Amino acid sequence: AFLDKGVTMELEGGGNDYVGKGLSGGRLIVYPSKAGNFAPEKNIIVGNTVLYGGIEGDCFFRGVAGERFAVRNSGVTAVVEGVGDHGCEYMTGGVVVVLGQTGRNFAAGMSGGIAYVLDEQGDFEERCNRSMVDLEAIDEHGPTSGGDIMSDMARDDALRLKALVEQHAELTGSGRAQQILDLWGQYLPMFVKVFPVDYRRALEEIQASLAEDNREDATVLAGE
Repeated sequence: AFLDKGVTMELEGGGNDYVGKGLSGGRLIVYPSKAGNFAPEKNIIVGNTVLYGGIEGDCFFRGVAGERFAVRNSGVTAVVEGVGDHGCEYMTGGVVVVLGQTGRNFAAGMSGGIAYVLDEQGDFEERCNRSMVDLEAIDEHGPTSGGDIMSDMARDDALRLKALVEQHAELTGSGRAQQILDLWGQYLPMFVKVFPVDYRRALEEIQASLAEDNREDATVLAGE
């Protein structure tokens, strides 16, 4: 908990509840015993309420997390291979990648940050709380035109997601991550981007303000 910037903790084994509570800039790497004979992506590796109130740092969990993963996360980047109920509840910032199934009520009260969820069964929408988020597909190439904040973000989604999956594979030895990378063209369309409505609105307001500033600058130049 509260791991500070510049410190990395690597655990071969399982973690209990509240792993990474209030994470403050450090890195957590957790993976099962190398002598284990089970599939990590189908078994719990860390418990409930992991990353509660985390503000900065990154985490890589080779296995499934329990309930209320990344609740009130405001800035941590995390990769995990499945989560229980209420994942990303009240999340206000950061990035969460789920390389597997989620429980019910995902993204309840989520007002910021981004989540990328691998939806192999095509039923994630049924388990996601849509009251404050939109669900979007991820385009490998992004929009062909734009040049604004929203277009830039869309173009960056696939690059950011792949980089995090690569990092997860490297740091944890995840066979699940490596399988996804080996068949990236097949897996990418199965990912769903969870995009909070409030976050989108804030970005659109920033973009509108920048556009207005540019118009005012152009008017001044034209007048001169």
